[in-house]
Amino acid sequence: MLEKLQPWEALLKRILWAQLGDIQNKKILDFGSGIGVTANHYAKNNEVVAIEPSEESVKERYTENDYQQIIGSIDELKKLEEESFDMIFCHNVLEYATEREDIIKEFYRLLKPNGMLSVVKHNRPGRVMQMVVLLNDFESANSLLDGNDGMASKFGVIHYYNDEDITKWCDGFSISKVHGIRTFWDLQQNQEIHKDSDWQEKMVQMEMRVSDIEEYQDIAFFHHLLVTK
Repeated sequence: MLEKLQPWEALLKRILWAQLGDIQNKKILDFGSGIGVTANHYAKNNEVVAIEPSEESVKERYTENDYQQIIGSIDELKKLEEESFDMIFCHNVLEYATEREDIIKEFYRLLKPNGMLSVVKHNRPGRVMQMVVLLNDFESANSLLDGNDGMASKFGVIHYYNDEDITKWCDGFSISKVHGIRTFWDLQQNQEIHKDSDWQEKMVQMEMRVSDIEEYQDIAFFHHLLVTK
């Protein structure tokens, strides 16, 4: 399944899924499910509900395994039953949402007691490094250092937020674990080697080795937060 994705995206999924571990017999909500790669993956052994606002993405979604797909956003969250999910995934979504505090509160309402929220988010220091080292974009790097938002070509304005903001938006949540994702991958400028399967395996092993070390989390391009209710 992952062979259809760009190498960088496939690597992100592999690391993310490894950090989540083996999940079976759970009810899972995937909010902002995109083309359904993660929803489809976990639907093999779990009951999955996916919510995605883009009709175009839903048309292209992965459907090898059966899961419920809903088109919409926060309004669809409000229709779901309270404390009905064991886990909620929200991966690379909140940066582009205008109602993220309300979304987090809805997640809390929907999670069962001791349920877990998995959030993947941009890490500002890692993005500053990307702008300087990879893109030679000093103007954007300085803007990010000044606390300003960024821009993504596909999704628009990136509204950066801190890891701890999750618990500020809903004090019933606590961050139980922080992982780094894509610490080294993008710094390798040999684009051809990105396609080499042996190199990919070594890179995944290295990424996993440093993902729980604070010094490397600080410069990772993404943070993966495991948040408990």
